[in-house]
Amino acid sequence: MQTPSCDPRVNAQRSGYTHAGFAARYDAYRPPPPPALLDLLCQFAQTPTPRLVVDLGSGTGLSTAVWADRAHQVIGIEPLEAMRRTAEARYQFPHVSFHDASAQHTGLPASTAEVVTCAQSLHWMEPVSTFAEVARILRPGGVFAAYDYDLLPTAHWEAEAAFVTFMAKVRTLRQAHVVPPGIQEWDKAGHLGRLQASHQFRYVKELLLHHMEPCTAERWVGFALTLREVAPVLDLGLEEEALGLEAFRRAADQTLGRRGLPWYVGYRVRVGVK
Repeated sequence: MQTPSCDPRVNAQRSGYTHAGFAARYDAYRPPPPPALLDLLCQFAQTPTPRLVVDLGSGTGLSTAVWADRAHQVIGIEPLEAMRRTAEARYQFPHVSFHDASAQHTGLPASTAEVVTCAQSLHWMEPVSTFAEVARILRPGGVFAAYDYDLLPTAHWEAEAAFVTFMAKVRTLRQAHVVPPGIQEWDKAGHLGRLQASHQFRYVKELLLHHMEPCTAERWVGFALTLREVAPVLDLGLEEEALGLEAFRRAADQTLGRRGLPWYVGYRVRVGVK
């Protein structure tokens, strides 16, 4: 059965990423892309310094600004105003810009991008029209990469157990109190198969990377609060104890504290060469 069409902007609005304060939390606590990813994509594109990198669903700019020192021009495509405004305020480079557009309709000229990326956002995008637009804006031999990190990052087993317990409480509260929006999602496990089935790319593969950086108790809890499932539950106005957030914070403080530990973030990267 064919999935009904959905306006990409409407679908983005239903993501839960428009809640008050969400963009600032997202930018503060989400992990950036692994540095090795940039090296890999430049190697695939056969250029050390891409003329144009386009980042689809660029959010607060975490996955866009990492290219500032590597590319002549970088464009983030983001339809959500709060996320885009956060990106524009934080990442002010003369050759990095953020456009009010969608992955399916970027408004960019054809055959101009050498690298197109999609970080933690392809599951919101209708694949056929998205891959067609990617292929349109990529130059021959250009590279597309859609990448997502696995949950959970690895840091401390007790902190992870507390994370799982908190998320179980969130899901229970959602079922009892939250009416889910009519959002369309495409499962991440199917990204590679859909990329291959698009016939837009000469070569397709999936690979694994990881990134390590410090994670304090504040970041561990803050990261959990940026997950889409959590935002509408926070809006219920419940006390932290009822949310399970008090116990979660306490466990994070006991295991990670202010000094923190390294967290290891695993990434699944799907690459297509035009």
